[in-house]
Amino acid sequence: MNLNQGNSVTIKRICILGGGTAGWMTAAGLSNKFKLLDIDIQLVESDQIGTVGVGEATLPHIRFFNNALGIDEREFMRETSATFKLGIEFCDWGRLGDSYIHPFGDYGEPIEGVDFHHFWLRLLQNGHKNRLDDYSFPILAAEAGKFQLPGKDNSKIGSNFGYAYQFDSSLYAKFLRRYCEAGGVRRTEGKAVDTILSPETGFVESVTLDDGTIISADLFIDCSGFRGVLIEQALETGYDDWSEWLPCNRAVAVPSEARGKSLPYTRATARKAGWQWRIPLQHRTGNGHVYWNEYISDDEAAHQLTSTLEGPALADVKQLYFKTGKRRKLWNKNVVAIGLSGGFLEPLESTSIHLIQEGITALIELFPDAVCDERDADEYNRRMDLNFDRVRDFLLLHYVATQRDDSEMWRYFRNMTLPDSLIEKLEAWTTRGYILRYEHGVFLPPSWVAVMAGQNLMPSTYDRRADALTFDDILSKTEQIRSESFAAVSRTADHADFIKSYGAQTSVVPLTATAP
Repeated sequence: MNLNQGNSVTIKRICILGGGTAGWMTAAGLSNKFKLLDIDIQLVESDQIGTVGVGEATLPHIRFFNNALGIDEREFMRETSATFKLGIEFCDWGRLGDSYIHPFGDYGEPIEGVDFHHFWLRLLQNGHKNRLDDYSFPILAAEAGKFQLPGKDNSKIGSNFGYAYQFDSSLYAKFLRRYCEAGGVRRTEGKAVDTILSPETGFVESVTLDDGTIISADLFIDCSGFRGVLIEQALETGYDDWSEWLPCNRAVAVPSEARGKSLPYTRATARKAGWQWRIPLQHRTGNGHVYWNEYISDDEAAHQLTSTLEGPALADVKQLYFKTGKRRKLWNKNVVAIGLSGGFLEPLESTSIHLIQEGITALIELFPDAVCDERDADEYNRRMDLNFDRVRDFLLLHYVATQRDDSEMWRYFRNMTLPDSLIEKLEAWTTRGYILRYEHGVFLPPSWVAVMAGQNLMPSTYDRRADALTFDDILSKTEQIRSESFAAVSRTADHADFIKSYGAQTSVVPLTATAP
């Protein structure tokens, strides 16, 4: 086999089709990493084509993306009306009336090399009633409406946790556009109306815009949203439909006036045919209702959303249609699909922007020459398939780890056939409290523990190494962690005060104001 690739041609021109969060994040990531190379990056977008623009909550990984770009956190938060996020509160998922927070951090700390939750399970099985949440600083801080940056001493409570942001995604796209244009990215206004493919290779050679402009490139990034202008309309890549497992297929969204205390977490409330989100920003609250239209009408879904807003609506209700799943290939020939053009998984765990980030990172690491070796594409697709699969399983967990049977949707999930990968994960937990660990996958073991324990799916036993300590020793060690966590929260600033120190312009109305 000849491994000599001496005839390779370097990529000189990249065309990103589509703006929004996906397009401008991709432009920012590529322009930053390749700024010392002679690569022309051009982004094409049309002001006539709106963006989905409702994905406003993120995971902690977004911080590392911003940091890699050299973005100042204070400036970013001011420019995007951002608030901090310590986790997601889930209401009514296990049983009606239940709630828990999935935090960005572990519970307690390992004892003698054994994960903390095993000691909590031993206490629980002996009649102790303390919540697992009581040993998590980010949960306690979120519940108290408080926030601080992680401390630098990892041995202390209040240091070992992550945080993310809740921001206006349209403002984030504009913020990144300014960053990109300052770094040499060229923006072209226009709508793609035609695509020219090479008769020899099937590669995309150029796109033609509505004003007749022809844009050629060596590599095309499809950020055109659900339409998939290049990856699907031009290359007919195909789509893996995951409606069997994630059947919610519509959403309505509306911003509202911010009311009450500024909270450092997103809320997801289960409904009879879907779920409703609440995302608090500095200047407003983002709201939406994701649902399965087989069991609720569009009008009823919109009414359920608008009738439960905490403040007056600030715009008309926006209707969205989608089909959960992913492209069969996210990299096909010389086109890479990033964002909604590559796939869609409902935003229950704020994974949309993270999957964009994963796509950008993998593309940078596997950046091709102009030949676009299929081995690079295969590796990219393998990685992204794993990322999508594991997000799918984690989202599905919320629906199937439930005791609800009060509506047709919940009865559907209680009787469905699960993916083998999720069955394996559930069996490891329910039989011995063990969480299978993956090389690829955004959600680490504490996230799985949070959802399963939070939704009353408890293991039959625990790691027997937890029996190596006396019961009194476990009580002493766990109570020390619990008391230190509560003490650390008592010393933590209110979330609203903290973001004001960043120059935030909050406009929250007390809940005692006239109801909408």
